[in-house]
Amino acid sequence: GLLRNKTRLLVTHGIHHLQEVDQIILLKDGCIAETGQFEELMAAGQTFCQLISEYAATHRGQGDSSASSGASSDNAETQSQRTVDSSTSGDTASAAAKHGDTGAMDTKKDIKKDKKAGIIQAENILDGGLSASIFLGYLSAITYKYAMLIMLFQVLMQVCYVGTSLWLKYWIGQNEDADPAASPSLSLFISVLSGLTLVYVLMGIVLFWVTFGVARIRASEYLHRIFMGRIMRLPPAFFDTTPLGRIINRVSSDFASIDDRIPWKLFEAIGHAVSLVASLTVVAFTTPLFLVASPFIALIYYYIQRHYLRASQAVKRICRATQSPIYQHFQETLAGVSTIRAMDLQDRFITESAKRSDLYSNSFIAMAYCIRWMEILVQMVDVVITLLACLWFVLLPQGSVNAATAGLALSFAMSNSQSLIWFARTYSDLYVHMIAVERVQEYAELKTEAPLLTDLDSEAGRALDQSWPQEGRIEFVDYSTRYREGMDLVLKGISFAVEGGQKIGIVGRTGAGKSSLTLALFRMIEAANSEWAKANSNTSNQEAGDQDEEDQVDGGKIVIDQIDISTLGLADLRKQLAIIPQEPILFAGTVRENLDPFGELEDAVLWEALERSYLKSVISALPGGLLFQVAQNGENFSVGQRSLICLARALLRKTKILVLDEATSAVDIETDELIQKTIRTEFKDRTVLTIAHRIKTVMDSDKILVLDQGRVVEYDGPKVLLQDESSLFYKLAKQAGEV
Repeated sequence: GLLRNKTRLLVTHGIHHLQEVDQIILLKDGCIAETGQFEELMAAGQTFCQLISEYAATHRGQGDSSASSGASSDNAETQSQRTVDSSTSGDTASAAAKHGDTGAMDTKKDIKKDKKAGIIQAENILDGGLSASIFLGYLSAITYKYAMLIMLFQVLMQVCYVGTSLWLKYWIGQNEDADPAASPSLSLFISVLSGLTLVYVLMGIVLFWVTFGVARIRASEYLHRIFMGRIMRLPPAFFDTTPLGRIINRVSSDFASIDDRIPWKLFEAIGHAVSLVASLTVVAFTTPLFLVASPFIALIYYYIQRHYLRASQAVKRICRATQSPIYQHFQETLAGVSTIRAMDLQDRFITESAKRSDLYSNSFIAMAYCIRWMEILVQMVDVVITLLACLWFVLLPQGSVNAATAGLALSFAMSNSQSLIWFARTYSDLYVHMIAVERVQEYAELKTEAPLLTDLDSEAGRALDQSWPQEGRIEFVDYSTRYREGMDLVLKGISFAVEGGQKIGIVGRTGAGKSSLTLALFRMIEAANSEWAKANSNTSNQEAGDQDEEDQVDGGKIVIDQIDISTLGLADLRKQLAIIPQEPILFAGTVRENLDPFGELEDAVLWEALERSYLKSVISALPGGLLFQVAQNGENFSVGQRSLICLARALLRKTKILVLDEATSAVDIETDELIQKTIRTEFKDRTVLTIAHRIKTVMDSDKILVLDQGRVVEYDGPKVLLQDESSLFYKLAKQAGEV
């Protein structure tokens, strides 16, 4: 083969591969127990020989069991029952060849499908201005009551500020009076000035508390709640097409703006806006010439602001979008760092990380250029305002205006520069940061899965019987499905029935649709063209509508104990099903929380389940027992132990239907035997669907369901199928060395 000139290390629990290797190293309890060639280790008659002997004995036992069990009932099965589709029960190799001959004719269709249903969809970068609904949405998150309160306090504070300036002007004007006796007392001036200042400070404290102690928290909690509530209810297809880094960017960067920057910018923008209006009002009343020039100044300022907003908003959106690839690449690098080092690809990944960082830095620098451009032009506008005020007082006849009025006008005219700049910056920053709200609302408006709870009969209001399902009977009726709109069907018109309590093995080549059948049973994917498939599709209308005519099929239905599962709420359905997945999932927390997430069971019940799953001795030896902390993804447990914990979790569910999705494909032989033993004894009264990676694990099943290219090609007892050498199951079993 291609690797013949390389040293090959195969870490495996597949004993059937060992005769093909040059040297075997047997590990036990973290140490090398034996090493040598296959014949040498068998001749030694020690641990390795014992392991092979046990495997061979178990292998023969299962084969004999499947051959003898139910022989009479299998012989009674008719040929029509065994072969669901007689046209496909022949040589599947020739069928595949025919499919290959016609495949070239479908190339154009496949390319079109691939374009529509790419695995990872590009991030949508919105363009144009922000709609008013974004601002109104944030204000409603604050609540309009608090928004109006913030505005009121800002206005009152500015009234106090202008009032102090007018009072000082009046004070200075009184001091210029020829008759000092007519001037009010000094204590009155100081008292009024101190009172206005004190009110200003107190209102500032209240305003700060309302803005950051109440309004900000309300808005953040509300937006967090609707965002996470929607994310947790999105269909699995969304996560297939959306990189995790993109979601993390929303949660981190966008919510950093919502939690911190937007409240500050809103606070500052309102303050600077009110201050600017007050300053311009004072200048207008003291300098009538400004009223003549104000329309032209306003037009110039509008031009500057409009262009700055358009540019900064576009650049900020690019900034946000270029952050997601950085998070995504960093996460993927961490996940595969051992492989990267083994392949000596550090420089390649460092270079790629630098490229993505450069893209973000370029947009960030462009944002700084936009800000500086705006500041320069706004300062030029303010110079014009100050110049007009100075010219007005210079050109007026001497004595027509007192010094206090001139000083007040020039003071407010010169402060306009900072007010204009900071209002432009804070408003623009607020406008730009509101993109975070837009991006959060974009996800909050995505379509979710079907409801968690529904009534079977909305008119009668009939609730689901709490004892459902009693039998565990499953029936697929002409069922078809796809992973999402725009993709090919993965299950195509399959029909079969499973009686309550039966053990069904599901086999087929890779891509036959075995795992898709499990997803359909849990309604992780919906029947093709069904109401819910269209309702939770987040693809565009063009993609959804651009399907081939052959795909416009009725998706059929799945019936469990006479109830169509599409009429059930997802919570009602999924709590009645148990699964031991191909990749055992454990969450960070205690062992108890992983076994009983809702805390409904007593410790004695949990220990009993652990004992029946052969884990009691392992868990009891851990510090804290059931309170032992499980690492993220269960990394402080072996793969086999994680599978056994999932088995214990399934034992506790006490559901009538259990699905094993290649649950033993990644575990060692010993753990596989423990799981199979528990399934045979503890789940004997339940309906068990076993998706098989190893053919031998389903040889003792009541029936075998054989899938090929999304269709049911055979469905009968294993003995009957093995008697027909032309059957696909026989070929799979022969390929696996079972016959």
